[in-house]
Amino acid sequence: MTGAREKGRRPAMRGPAFMFNDDTTSMTTEEERFLDAAEYGNIPVVRKMLEESTTLNVNCVDYMGQNALQLAVGNEHLEVMELLLRRDNLARIGDTLLLAISKGYVRIVEAILAHPSFQASERLTRSPCELQDDDFYSYDEDGTRFSPNITPIILAAHCQKYEVVHMLLLKGARIEWPHDYFCKCAECTEKQSKDAFSHSRLRINAYRGLASPAYLSLSSEDPVLTALELSNELTKLANIEKEFKNDYRKLSMQCKDFVVGVLDLCRDTEEVEAILNGDVTAEKEAGQGLRSLLSRVKLAVKYEVKKFVAHPNCQQQLLTIWYENLSGLREQTIAVKCLVVLAVAFGLPLLSIGYWFAPCSRLGNVLRSPFMKFVAHAASFIIFLCLLLFNASDRFEGISTMPNVTVTDHPMQIYRVKTTEFSWTEILIMVWVTGMMWSECKELWTEGPREYIQQLWNVLDFGMLSIFIAAFTARFFAFLQATRAQQYVNENIHTTDLSLVTLPPEVKYFTYARDKWLPSDPQLISEGLYAIAVVLSFTRIAYILPANESFGPLQISLGRTLKDIFKFMVLFIMVFLAFMIGMFILYSYYLGAKVNPAFTTVEESFKTLFWSIFGLSEVSSVVLKYNHKFIENIGYVLYGIYNVTMVVVLLNMLIAMINSSYQEIEDDADVEWKFARSKLWLSYFDNGKTLPPPFSIVPTPKSFYHHIRWIVGMLHCRQRSVKKDLELGLDSSKSRVWMDGWMDGWVCVCQIMKILQYKQLERTSRYFCNDLTLCYFAGELKEIKQDISSLRYELLEDKSQATEELSLLIQKLSDKLNLGPTTRFPYK
Repeated sequence: MTGAREKGRRPAMRGPAFMFNDDTTSMTTEEERFLDAAEYGNIPVVRKMLEESTTLNVNCVDYMGQNALQLAVGNEHLEVMELLLRRDNLARIGDTLLLAISKGYVRIVEAILAHPSFQASERLTRSPCELQDDDFYSYDEDGTRFSPNITPIILAAHCQKYEVVHMLLLKGARIEWPHDYFCKCAECTEKQSKDAFSHSRLRINAYRGLASPAYLSLSSEDPVLTALELSNELTKLANIEKEFKNDYRKLSMQCKDFVVGVLDLCRDTEEVEAILNGDVTAEKEAGQGLRSLLSRVKLAVKYEVKKFVAHPNCQQQLLTIWYENLSGLREQTIAVKCLVVLAVAFGLPLLSIGYWFAPCSRLGNVLRSPFMKFVAHAASFIIFLCLLLFNASDRFEGISTMPNVTVTDHPMQIYRVKTTEFSWTEILIMVWVTGMMWSECKELWTEGPREYIQQLWNVLDFGMLSIFIAAFTARFFAFLQATRAQQYVNENIHTTDLSLVTLPPEVKYFTYARDKWLPSDPQLISEGLYAIAVVLSFTRIAYILPANESFGPLQISLGRTLKDIFKFMVLFIMVFLAFMIGMFILYSYYLGAKVNPAFTTVEESFKTLFWSIFGLSEVSSVVLKYNHKFIENIGYVLYGIYNVTMVVVLLNMLIAMINSSYQEIEDDADVEWKFARSKLWLSYFDNGKTLPPPFSIVPTPKSFYHHIRWIVGMLHCRQRSVKKDLELGLDSSKSRVWMDGWMDGWVCVCQIMKILQYKQLERTSRYFCNDLTLCYFAGELKEIKQDISSLRYELLEDKSQATEELSLLIQKLSDKLNLGPTTRFPYK
């Protein structure tokens, strides 16, 4: 590689390699004068040497390996640089461009980009390591001032130079999106095998440029969407590339801050809608309303860009949609809203009937508002919980029939027929469960399995309803078996008392009291599953808590606490299993020879260690009846170490973790609560789900209309016809109208984005002007000094020229007067 590079470019050592290399040659006096003139901005000397000297090497370098072009740019001498750029066969123009970009010299960058060598966009898109066979860059193994994997536009994006990025984009420069981390293409495989570190740095440099606000603002037609997608990708990379986790997290946060900054620039509703929806006009023409899309908000919720969702501009828009068609209710007090909730709860059946027959009426519009849908679903679920309570109300004060007693309505009745019959409350519960399961299935079909599972509340709902269905199914099987036994009795037994008859074992089993039931009896399984489902049903109330500002942060803290407990359980189980197996091995030979049966079996070992965490186990659990002190002392030591480890260390660690998570939520409680509330609101913004379970089971005329319309559209292949019209040039007038509307909406959004980009640039400029005042004045002072220095050199040049002209004039005058060249005029 070195040989190829030496063949295609001039040998030029730089930096430390130049100073410590024994083969370097010293500069000539002419070269030293030329480099000094370029460094200090001596325009006349530079111009004169470029025009008159035939032996001057314009690409000569000083002891630091910098040529005249680099010295002129580094000291911001624009005129000297322009003189040098006129020369042909000039080296290191690429290095000079990177230097000018890093220092923020916009005028110099503009002048360099006008050089003929940049007519091909390849110069701007390829990095120094990709142009090693050229003298455009001075890259070698000894290193360079800039990373060999960096391009001009990446460097400009890193330095947040908006003007430079804009100029480079106009020249056709772009930052190539890095390949996937697990990409196995030939290019990635070669780079990874050749130098894995350089390959990783190349990816990070590219992502830094892509995440730069300057590049996001100027390169993308929809910077909000681009920034959201990029932040999500960077978050994934932070979890994959652990070595650069902090770097990727900072870049992801930078993208999120950029999105929040763009939203903060909005000054009217149209701009906010353009940011949150993307394409407002197209949605209005489709008749779906303003709340039908909100694609950017949903994407921000999915990627957890909490500050964007909790921003006042976003919250104001969401609040307006939340009280759609209920503008007067928004200003009412909490008491009035509670009365509305009670009225909807008691009148839910009548409201549902009214919506079935008139979905497009004023009542239908009110019920379709997100707030009313939320109230209706909450009221329906509260009624469901009341049914669960009422179903168990007859056992609140205890049961009248003991587990060893059977009670029947008549002597010929099978006891299990009485116990397995469904009451009217249980039938209503089954109806509610069926309605809720139907709603979950529709949501699963609409969102898709992957999106559905990502929401933990959906998993909880589906699990709860599945357990209810399993419980009722087991109960139904028990009822069928008892009914078959009763049918056998009715057909084959003709006495008046079953106790006087010998029944077959499979029939007699269903006459036994509860104490004689098998552990695998379907009714026992049904009761156990039903109890679990009831517990999960009441925990489902936490779903609606984010609607309240006081309970919302508590619900979020509870969810974060559960995550901490799950992480803690990994370490807890490791320690618990170690001591459980160890204590069992120690005492397994002493079954019946201990004060109590603790640790003699695996089950007893588990119970003893588990309850000892809560202080419910005794020290006598390790005492033996025999005089085996060595075993007993080891038991004391292990049991003591276990208690110290679990109670003192691990439980306090868990408390610290929970306290840390709670403090994080509390420190940013407003953002966390608004983000959780927005997630709750968005679940009611989409069309559909107007009627809550179980009223949603019955299809409405509106649903029949949509299904018929969907079938007709499928039969006519509407999508294919529209695509064909587009391919044939939009011959159909209907297609032309649709495409014109879509284009108008897209142009409208693009215009709004352009306005927001302009505001972003203006705010950035104002920010730099306010925060970098000292640097600004320092730059101004430097420019004044450079102007004075240039003026000094020009005056010296003018004086030199005037002296030469005067000497020439004196010589001509002497020749005229026939005086020798050495003759002096006498003084008066």
